[in-house]
Amino acid sequence: MSNDTNTKREGLVNPGQDTPRRRFLRRLGLGMGAVGGAATAVPFVASMTPSARAKAAGAPVEIDISELQPGEMTTVAWRGKPVWVLRRTPEMLATLKKIEGEISDPASEKSIQPQYASNELRSAREDILVLEGVCTHLGCAPITAFDTGEESVVDKDWIGGFFCPCHGSKFDFAGRVYKGVPAPTNLPVPPHRFVTDNLIIVGEDPEESA
Repeated sequence: MSNDTNTKREGLVNPGQDTPRRRFLRRLGLGMGAVGGAATAVPFVASMTPSARAKAAGAPVEIDISELQPGEMTTVAWRGKPVWVLRRTPEMLATLKKIEGEISDPASEKSIQPQYASNELRSAREDILVLEGVCTHLGCAPITAFDTGEESVVDKDWIGGFFCPCHGSKFDFAGRVYKGVPAPTNLPVPPHRFVTDNLIIVGEDPEESA
C-alpha cells in the first residue's frame, strides 16, 4: 500500500467512536454556534439582496406577526443584529412578578429601552416582546430556554426565559438579567412601533410616524 493511501487512512475513525478529536470538534462547533451579534451577522448580511442589506444596516424592517402563535418567537436582522419578537403567553407574563427579587435591574433603570418600553413588561404591548438577541456581556447569542424544571437546559428550578450558553447569563421573559451572572444589564429593546395589531416596524419610534 502506498504512503499516500496510508496517510489518507490515518484520519479515519469508526463513525460511532467518540474520539478526543471528535469531542474537540463538537465543542468547537458548539462554541462557534454560540457566538452572536455582529460577528456572526456579517456573512449573513453579505448574502442578502441590496434592500435586505439596507435593512440589516439600519433601515427599518417590517415584521408580520399575524401567524405568530402564543409562546412562539420569530427573528429578523436589523443593524446586523438578531431582533426577537415573542408573543408571550399569560403563563410567561405571570413569571415576571415571581422572580423580581432575583432580577438585577427589575425596573430597567440601568438598561437600554425606549420610553414606551420602560415598564415592568419592557414592552409597548403586553403580549408582544421585542428584544435585541445579543447578550450584554460579550455579545454572544442567547438561546430560548422556554422549557422549565427537569426539561430545562438551565437547571431544575428554571421557570423559563433566555439563556446565554457562552458564560451562563440568564434572562427572564422581559429580557431582564438575573443577579449573579456575567451580563451587566438587561437585553436591549430596539425602537419599534405597531402599524397595525399584526405589523411591527423595527427601527422607528411611534413619534416618527406622527
